[in-house]
Amino acid sequence: MPETQDPHVTPSEPSKFVYDFTEGNRDLKDLLGGKGANLAEMTNLGLPVPPGFTITTEACKVYLDSGQEPAALRAEVSRHLEALEATMGKKLGQADNPLLVSVRSGAKFSMPGMMDTVLNIGLSDASVSGLAQQAGDERFAWDSYRRLIQMFGKTVLGVDGDLFEEALEEAKQAKGVRVDVDLDAADLKNLVGQFKDIVSKETGRDFPQEPREQMDLAVRAVFDSWNTDRAKLYRRQERIPGDLGTAVNICSMVFGNLGPDSGTGVAFTRDPASGQQGVYGDYLQNAQGEDVVAGIRNTVPLADLEGIDKPSYDELMHIMETLETHYKDLCDIEFTIERGKLWMLQTRVGKRTAGAAFRIATQLVDQGLIDEAEALQRVNGAQLAQLMFPRFDENAKTRQIGRAIAASPGAAVGKAVFDSYTAVKWSRSGEKVILIRRETNPDDLNGMIAAEGILTSRGGKTSHAAVVARGMGKTCVCGAEELEVDTKRRCLTAPGGIVVEEGDVVSIDGSSGKVYLGEVPVVPSPVVEYFEGRMHAGADDADELVKAVHRIMAYADRVRRLRVRANADNAEDAARARRFGAQGIGLCRTEHMFLGERREMVERLILADNDDDREVALGGLLPLQKADFVELFEAMDGLPVTVRLLDPPLHEFLPDITELSVRVALAESRKDANENDLRLLQAVHKLHEQNPMLGLRGVRLGLVIPGLFAMQVRAIAEAAAERKNAAKGDPRAEIMIPLVGTVQELEIVREEAEQVIAEVEQARGVDLKLTLGTMIELPRAALTAGQIAESADFFSFGTNDLTQTVWGFSRDDVEASFFTAYLEKGIFGVSPFETIDKDGVGSLVRSAAEAGRATRPDLKLGVCGEHGGDPESVHFFHEVGLDYVSCSPFRIPVARLEAGRAAAESRGSDSR
Repeated sequence: MPETQDPHVTPSEPSKFVYDFTEGNRDLKDLLGGKGANLAEMTNLGLPVPPGFTITTEACKVYLDSGQEPAALRAEVSRHLEALEATMGKKLGQADNPLLVSVRSGAKFSMPGMMDTVLNIGLSDASVSGLAQQAGDERFAWDSYRRLIQMFGKTVLGVDGDLFEEALEEAKQAKGVRVDVDLDAADLKNLVGQFKDIVSKETGRDFPQEPREQMDLAVRAVFDSWNTDRAKLYRRQERIPGDLGTAVNICSMVFGNLGPDSGTGVAFTRDPASGQQGVYGDYLQNAQGEDVVAGIRNTVPLADLEGIDKPSYDELMHIMETLETHYKDLCDIEFTIERGKLWMLQTRVGKRTAGAAFRIATQLVDQGLIDEAEALQRVNGAQLAQLMFPRFDENAKTRQIGRAIAASPGAAVGKAVFDSYTAVKWSRSGEKVILIRRETNPDDLNGMIAAEGILTSRGGKTSHAAVVARGMGKTCVCGAEELEVDTKRRCLTAPGGIVVEEGDVVSIDGSSGKVYLGEVPVVPSPVVEYFEGRMHAGADDADELVKAVHRIMAYADRVRRLRVRANADNAEDAARARRFGAQGIGLCRTEHMFLGERREMVERLILADNDDDREVALGGLLPLQKADFVELFEAMDGLPVTVRLLDPPLHEFLPDITELSVRVALAESRKDANENDLRLLQAVHKLHEQNPMLGLRGVRLGLVIPGLFAMQVRAIAEAAAERKNAAKGDPRAEIMIPLVGTVQELEIVREEAEQVIAEVEQARGVDLKLTLGTMIELPRAALTAGQIAESADFFSFGTNDLTQTVWGFSRDDVEASFFTAYLEKGIFGVSPFETIDKDGVGSLVRSAAEAGRATRPDLKLGVCGEHGGDPESVHFFHEVGLDYVSCSPFRIPVARLEAGRAAAESRGSDSR
């Protein structure tokens, strides 16, 4: 950091940018980042944490905004460094007894491997001998120095990391050894010289020898790493805001590479893959922390530490229990043992698989650490959706070629690829791929996102691949040591000489760790079988995961206010939706009933050029529509069924204009033209529109085609009457008019519909209690909702079309043409068709709901667009006071869960 900067602190700058570990706590994550806040919390708990201090996220924000560190930062860092030196009894980088520090990133939300870390800051040509004398181990000192140059060169100076790796590999080959721990002090000293030459050649400057310069440059590099491409990509993937910045943690070094009585490891208080209690983690003797996460050397299970260093193992087990009880959750812990002394370097609430999330939540309830409301907040709809994906068929004929560590569950099938660029390229062309690497690093993030699953031959459950895959819900198997991965030849060799070339199909099982050649068939997940009623959660042989899901879903259903309906167009979908917990149908699209063999009848209606022909065509459709509704009302007996009258433009029911024109032209050339084809072609031309989705569709069809909506209303009414009279059922039909833009349209259709309903009620001697409402899917409808509510019993927000019309997007066009660029540039955090645009579309939903209820307090409000099954959108719909959401049958459990979470979250906010 420059010594001289503007001495004037702007009024907006905080007065304090640096906190000692003794000053913070876990509630200061916004300021200290997750790592700094938790280091402070462990310090407060009296756990063995190396002394250090944290530079706040506010300092990072100033730097990112202005390109310079805050004016007061250097002096503040100096004061805290002097205090740290006094505590440790040595000075940073001094020749005879050097203090070394690590410089680590630490954002509010965990971003594993996405930002930068540099260890051993303070080592130089002058101090390496002092470190050797201090440790009594010359090899350790030179190993630490080469690590510093390698990390600093790649992270801070931007040198290609492969250059250092290649030099290291050459040194091992020259020595005739396979692992770096077999290199002696002379080898490492020579390697340091080579590394310094690489830095000088690649950067045009020597490796910095002044310790404070090393630290300042490393801090700046950590700030800069917030905006690297990989960090921005990860934030978009995980929906982490881009304006949070990262804290920087400067911590006195403790060394795991001092010999066999030292080491480093990562531990979990429960298995992050399954949720089971036990001893889970990895340990690596004579190593520094990055070796474990990088997966460069294969670790041993944490349980082996008991035989290696029992006092440290026992202390670690006690600390793990303390942390889990304190945080009331699964904790992820990084530690180092320095010559038999245990040090805690990090803890955080650990990432976990979807299944583990549900199991752990219910386990913690049973232990009395959390209540059901908190358990509900510990899981989410995305995790539940993941649990509903299929799994491999255990009875299928397979060809297993290897077994790895099961790092992140799931069943993934795809073509083998050996680098991230190919994974992304093939994925974009529609191929499903499995990314195969020796080990992954943060630069592989693009490929990991694109792949169906990840396979590595090195590393364990705490490696970069495993941690990132679990966070993304991506299938992953790691540490497949028997599989030889050759990324240069782009192939994998399995025992028995089996070679998997790039493009060959492989299957990986993230639950068992098994690797198969070829495609393995899948079967439904037990969670889906539970929702469909084929597995009872109370049965003795019920899956533990199913029991956990059942308990949390039961609580979500008890507390939620939002009801959940289904989008279903036939009895089969309706029955399945009901099994999944649907409380009615929120959208039955009648146009789907006009397809297939019935298309010819619709063609007759379109071609009718007089009232008689039109009546004949409508008369043919009436009994078919009625039969469909009878089946639907039977499947949903006692629950509301919202039937949307015909919505799409009529050209969708006619042959393609190009195909029909060619057919007619060929027939005319043969002088055997078909009269019906000629009339159809005329109709197609007549109905052709430049923008049909904004043309003759929805309510406009009902107003310009006499009898169309009346026929549909009659079919609904007669089906309801039949169900009520003959079957003694309880049909609850709701008739919905689409694409209304003004109350006058609704008034005309409503008057006609009420007349038809009255005729049926009188003829059948029954009171049907049918309601009539409208979709709110045009901005004008939302803006005049107060007027429209005068003629509506209910509103259903059609957020798909509302999003299109608010944004001016044609969904079918824009998603393929420029949405990818918008997402990459950060214009969208997520597609507005996936999650409701709260500021634009959401604002109209909110104001329309308020205006509608102001006119008609008992107005029923729902949503039937795809957003009805999106977790984040469900929370918004709860907030604005809708009565129900409607979504596809498969998404109903997700919507139920999120509706419960929204209600529990609101109660928690109210109580605070």
